[in-house]
Amino acid sequence: MSGENNTIILVENLSKVYELGKTQVKALCGVTFDVKKNEFIAIMGPSGSGKSTLMNLIGCLDTPSEGKYLLNGKLVSAMTENELAHIRNREIGFVFQVFNLLPRATAFRNVELPLIYKGARKKEREDKVRKALALVDMKERMTHRPPELSGGERQRVAIARALVNEPSLLLADEPTGNLDSKTGQEILNLFHRLHERGNTIIIVTHDSNVAQQTERILFLKDGRLEREVRKGA
Repeated sequence: MSGENNTIILVENLSKVYELGKTQVKALCGVTFDVKKNEFIAIMGPSGSGKSTLMNLIGCLDTPSEGKYLLNGKLVSAMTENELAHIRNREIGFVFQVFNLLPRATAFRNVELPLIYKGARKKEREDKVRKALALVDMKERMTHRPPELSGGERQRVAIARALVNEPSLLLADEPTGNLDSKTGQEILNLFHRLHERGNTIIIVTHDSNVAQQTERILFLKDGRLEREVRKGA
């Protein structure tokens, strides 16, 4: 595999071992793949397959025991804590199953938070927040707080927050897991729209209906990349 300019993620022989007392648990064993710019990918596998561990490594929330992970051509294991924090805030947009919104803050304020951490000026923050909320069809609801929003609306706000820094990568962990099937499909339709805009998206899921809607599926089993399926292949 080459490290071409359009390769966002390059993972080579990635392994993760957790020490639990005197026991070693191998969560990932020699996983290798790459992700090109504007790909829409699902990482799929049963509980215990290693998909959450892989997501944490890709999201720079954890470090590998062995192997290489390059994000936009930069070796993640060589980064300092400050550099990793910068990557998590600017380069990767996270979307979680449980939304992780501040209940007393408006939708606008929830989306604005990453820009406040970044130190952006007020005018820039306001422009970017309005743009992100418009992208997810939530501009009309920006003054509402999470308890006043439906589950689907909360997830839209969470997606807007993930998008507000214009990250290289959108990383979604079971983004439809807490939603009914109709609302879940609406969120997937939104991901399709974002993909068409040029966003690179990785969805981690155990739901085959979700995975089938992406361009490419990486199947994990017992910490190994068991197989890969491309749409139309």
